[in-house]
Amino acid sequence: MSQTDYAAFDPKGPRDRTVMHVLYGLHTISWASLYTLALVAVVVNYIRRADETDALYAAHHQYMISTFWWTLLWLLVTSPLYLLFFFPGLAAHTMVGLWYLYRCIKGWLRFNDNRLPRP
Repeated sequence: MSQTDYAAFDPKGPRDRTVMHVLYGLHTISWASLYTLALVAVVVNYIRRADETDALYAAHHQYMISTFWWTLLWLLVTSPLYLLFFFPGLAAHTMVGLWYLYRCIKGWLRFNDNRLPRP
């Protein structure tokens, strides 16, 4: 085998692990920046996922990407509730925000335990 064959089976280093923790952190605290940090994090997720060879890391990138897009979809679907009254729209967006936070924390904890995310 050549040296390049061994590179494909290189174990993940602490730098890769730190990047994943930072991405989960950005997704988790994105509500404080009106979800601007989530947009930055999802772009990095797409870039990192394209070069990923480890199934665990690729699955977590995909998990964060799908969480972002599902949240965006549910925010758009529930937006017309603001036309009824302010409270139904606020309640719906609060529930979507809590669901987003739950998914981020759940994925982060599963990544910390070296487990695949569950849908």
